[in-house]
Amino acid sequence: MTSPSVAPPAPLSPGRLRLVILAMSLGAFAIGTTEFASMGLLPQIASSLDVSIPQAGMLITLYALGVVIGAPLVTIAAVRMPRSQLLVLLIALIGLGNLLSAIALDFTVLAAARFVAGLPHGAFFGVASLVAARLSPANQRARSVSLVMLGLTIATMLGVPASTALGQAVGWRSAYLIVVVIAAASTLAIWRLVPEPEGAGATGSIRGELRALQRAQVWLGLGMGAIGFGGMFAVYSYIGEIVPGVLGLGMGAVPLALFVFGVGMTIGNLVAGRLADRSIYGTIFLGLVGMAGSLAVFALVAHQAVAGMVLLFAIAVTSQLMGPSLQLFLLDASPDAPSLAAALHHSALNIGNSLGAALGAAVLAAGWGLLAPAWTGVVLAILGLGVASWSLLVHRRQRARVVAAAPVAAEVPVG
Repeated sequence: MTSPSVAPPAPLSPGRLRLVILAMSLGAFAIGTTEFASMGLLPQIASSLDVSIPQAGMLITLYALGVVIGAPLVTIAAVRMPRSQLLVLLIALIGLGNLLSAIALDFTVLAAARFVAGLPHGAFFGVASLVAARLSPANQRARSVSLVMLGLTIATMLGVPASTALGQAVGWRSAYLIVVVIAAASTLAIWRLVPEPEGAGATGSIRGELRALQRAQVWLGLGMGAIGFGGMFAVYSYIGEIVPGVLGLGMGAVPLALFVFGVGMTIGNLVAGRLADRSIYGTIFLGLVGMAGSLAVFALVAHQAVAGMVLLFAIAVTSQLMGPSLQLFLLDASPDAPSLAAALHHSALNIGNSLGAALGAAVLAAGWGLLAPAWTGVVLAILGLGVASWSLLVHRRQRARVVAAAPVAAEVPVG
């Protein structure tokens, strides 16, 4: 399958750019839906395939493992493929992984299918972010990246509850089939609409992409994501226990809390796009400080149901200030090998997911109470702030060396 337009295009009109971003955001919606839908359907899957709930929970772990492993490996394997064609292939693979999930006849096959479905996840977001940034005016890059990511946050708000409800009503396989349909629509839209951006094509060299791993700022950016986002996931992973056990609401309020969190993530993502176009570092710092503060206040007032819901919303908003900001940070931190750096962002987020959930489980197992994960999140956000401060110091030293070497130096990336 080849893209209709592979030559470097003329600047896109605002209307065409919106359609291009919508096509990629639809793919992000499919990915967000499949990533989280399994969580709400574990009892149905376990009963259908005659496994325990803990065994069924391995499906979530295997998907995340696929993301972590697939982001670098898929990006490097496709290093010579034009970015627009690679997007078509990646979202088609998402659809294939979900089709295999829907038709799996036993747990082993389903487990393998979930791992396969996770492999293109990080590479898709990395390449889509790169394409969106390269096709956009210089002062709208972060906004365009945030609009691509908007599909993921809307999925947490609408796609996941809808697919979960459908899966509970007519069978868990239907949730994966819905993702297949959405992925197919996105595949067609990307193939028809997304051109090959000038300067975003294949490097032609695996060594070229691996140069990204030689840059300290890339590793610092990944550290911000893995540690900082872990703060949010320390609480998000246990909303099902915190809402009835701390806020004092029934289990029926858990979907409402998830919806509130999804709305907060969506708003935070949109705000981040506008703020990061002005200052990437400023937005990252605002997100980490805001997340630490909102997690701390949540731990203090969550016994009041309304205040607890408001603070869950605040945690969601502040955590998403980091998403588009870090994605653009990594693109700028490795300008000659951006695809791998951008894809690794989603490996870092899934490490943050695992880290936050694991530390939250540890403090709960230690008997420190249902608010202990929130305090754990505060610590992780502060540690992420420390990594961000280290990165800013490195950036300023690099900029000072450039200025000292050439008084009329070009602008240093990641400002």
